[in-house]
Amino acid sequence: MKSFSEHSDLEEYKKTADITQRRKQARRMRLISKQSGFQMKKKRTLMKVRDTSKITKSARKQTIKKFRDKAYPNYDDMSISAKVKADQVVMQRFGRKIDKITKKAVMKLRAAEPERVKKFRASQQATQK
Repeated sequence: MKSFSEHSDLEEYKKTADITQRRKQARRMRLISKQSGFQMKKKRTLMKVRDTSKITKSARKQTIKKFRDKAYPNYDDMSISAKVKADQVVMQRFGRKIDKITKKAVMKLRAAEPERVKKFRASQQATQK
């Protein structure tokens, strides 16, 4: 039987970013996140129901974060090189469990998605009034 990762098209999660790539991403996002156009784009996307691939990405990120927090409680305080090493260890040790739990998380997120959008739209209409 093939595992989730063999069927998955989420190859970017199997790659890890090195230190310079992480710093570059952080710098870019710090600049972009302040722009009003980016903030409006973010609001517009939050008002739409996400497709399966985006829900799967989100579920996988959440699952990896849970395993990372369990294995490395002080992950946020680690240096960048230690974080890279920790990510590699987590994927090596818990890769199959992460795939299995991601499937269940996808089902939960998909069921909760319409409610999330409904709440966000209601909050946006409340702030406009």
